[in-house]
Amino acid sequence: MIISARRLRRCQFLRLFATCFVVSLMLLWTQEDNDVMNHIKSYSYRYLINGYNFVNDSLSLSPDKLDSVPTYNYLINNKYKCRSQDVLLLLFVKTSPENRGRRDAIRKTWGNEYYIGSQYAANIKIVFALGVHKNPSKRYLQLELELENRRYQDLVQQDFLDTFHNLTLKLLLQLEWVNSYCPNAKFIMSADDDIFIHTPNLVSYLKSMDMVGVQDFWIGRVHRGSPPVRNKNSKYYVPYEMYQWSSYPDYTAGAAYIISRDVAAKVYEASQTLNTSLYIDDVFMGLCANKMGIVPQYHLFFSGEGKAPYHPCIYNKMMTSHGHLEDLHYLWKQATDSKVKSLTSGFWGEVYCKMVNIMLLCKLRYEDTYPCSAAWF
Repeated sequence: MIISARRLRRCQFLRLFATCFVVSLMLLWTQEDNDVMNHIKSYSYRYLINGYNFVNDSLSLSPDKLDSVPTYNYLINNKYKCRSQDVLLLLFVKTSPENRGRRDAIRKTWGNEYYIGSQYAANIKIVFALGVHKNPSKRYLQLELELENRRYQDLVQQDFLDTFHNLTLKLLLQLEWVNSYCPNAKFIMSADDDIFIHTPNLVSYLKSMDMVGVQDFWIGRVHRGSPPVRNKNSKYYVPYEMYQWSSYPDYTAGAAYIISRDVAAKVYEASQTLNTSLYIDDVFMGLCANKMGIVPQYHLFFSGEGKAPYHPCIYNKMMTSHGHLEDLHYLWKQATDSKVKSLTSGFWGEVYCKMVNIMLLCKLRYEDTYPCSAAWF
């Protein structure tokens, strides 16, 4: 068979192109700061990470070092907040000393314990978790916090610096407080102070879960196969010395997630045996849960980093929405308006909302709110 010179050159070009492509992939594979390749590698490790104990074993403290783990004292503590009450939901809000305005807005909207109790027959408790301001010149805020707590009695503070790299300490504060002072809470939620939570929808959902006696319950926006960030310029940078594997165990975003009482106890137990130097708190939560064999469940109406669309058809199913500061009062008023239920109920209301939600959520350009699949539920 005779092959033309032109066809031969084309074959040689394709071989050269294929060779260059493979070599470039190999080079990219070795570039640890390449996000795409990091995600490819992380997914190849994901099932291995979730299915075996070697990750947690490598991060576990040896018995002789357990006593050397630093402990922190309570500066403000409302140890009788729960008492012996039947608490449906204990809601921890992660805040900072200077964020008084955010706390007040939450108290008047989705964190209003009296309103939720009277309107929805649910006993919920709101607690704000925080540390000490990192700037010594602003330690006057401590006096203001003490005055604030005298009025509202809803702050829990320990004497670690309130910084990004101490977020795991803030998680440990929550786990310790639940275990010590509110072990009878049926569900525990952790949330940032720039989150909007549709507490009426949430309470209704948790009541249904409580009726069936749910166990090993952990819901939120699940990150699956996420790789550690190796870029030193990122605030999420994690060096190999701290975490050497190419994937984290599955975990929920720290902005908002919910666990059941039994999960809180198991995670607290695991947290006492793991190295807490990993300062990505939601990842540390994932490591603790993974050690106890607990798997997170993705809830479609826990938002990502973006705000959920403003529309009654969204409010009808909304659980959380991220990034709300100035508009918190407006969103609370809109989302809890009685017209929402009347507009979205019934056969035609459901059909209307399905069409609206498809238009709002199923877009060609990715927006980190609710997934397109949420439009069908």
